[in-house]
Order: sequence, then structure tokens, then C-alpha cells
Amino acid sequence: MKNLILIATLFMLQSFTTPGKESIHQFKIKSIDGGVIDFSKFKGKKILVVNTASECGYTPQYEALQKLADTYKNKLVVVGFPANNFGGQEPGSDAEIKQFCKARFGVTFPLASKISVTGTDAAPIYKWLTQKKENGVLDATIKWNFNKFLLDENGEMIAYFPSSTKPDSPEITGQLK
Repeated sequence: MKNLILIATLFMLQSFTTPGKESIHQFKIKSIDGGVIDFSKFKGKKILVVNTASECGYTPQYEALQKLADTYKNKLVVVGFPANNFGGQEPGSDAEIKQFCKARFGVTFPLASKISVTGTDAAPIYKWLTQKKENGVLDATIKWNFNKFLLDENGEMIAYFPSSTKPDSPEITGQLK
């Protein structure tokens, strides 16, 4: 009888979990300056993940992303992922991208080493971000640069925002207050 109760309890617990739904905190990514961005260090803060490019019409969003990172530094971490997937708009090396972001927009938030965010060579973190079977919440198709994913303090998906949603928009800032 005890075994039957134990099996029933385990079955009930499994039914409340989403297969494959681990948090973003499982990822460690190479940073643009050669170190590691360990997402587990961001536990307790919301995370805004953005695929970026230096030669895009949305590139001025770097300024708003930095302001957002500064304004909400006690409760939010912004992480940029330079990618050259759309129109060849991120052709530079990691060193060139880092220099551009720092000199032009004063970027101090973490930047990952350049990756692919879509297609068969998409980085595992972007597969997790864009596939409901992985993140447990939503499917998203990245169609251009500066797509944004907002995650909660536990590293779980809250929302996805397309390129046209500005970092300082009420849709995003409303989630941070």
C-alpha cells in the first residue's frame, strides 16, 4: 500500500512539471571579452535577453537598453547577444563589437560573444528561448535584430517582444515596476 501511495504521489508531482522546462539559469555563455556569463548568477533578478547588431536600423536601441539596465539595476539584468543572422548587420569581431558598443552607446551590460540566434546553427540558449517545448511558455520566431525576451526572477519566460518594441516601452517597463 505504501508503494502505491508513493507511486501516486510521484505521478502527481510529474504532472505539474513541464518536460524540458528548465530555467535560463542553466546556461553559461562565452562573454564578448572572453569570460563567462553565468545566468545562474542572475537568480533573483529579471533578465532581458536581446539579439543585437551594430549596423541595423534598430541599433540606437542600445542607448535605451543601457538606460534600462542603469535604471533597474537592482532588479534587472540586460544581456546582449550580437548576431550576424540578418542582412549581415553584425560583421565585426567580438573586439570590434565591444569597442563600438562602449564608444557609441556606453554599453556596460553583459554582451555575449557573437552567436547565431536562428537556423540550424542557433545557439542552445536561443533554441531554449524560442521553443515552447524547451521554455514551457511560448514559441517565438526571430525575424530580425533586437528581439527581446523577458524572464522572471526564477529564470522563467515572461514575454517576447519583437524588434519594434522599444526597450523603454510600457510593455517592458510595466513588467519591471
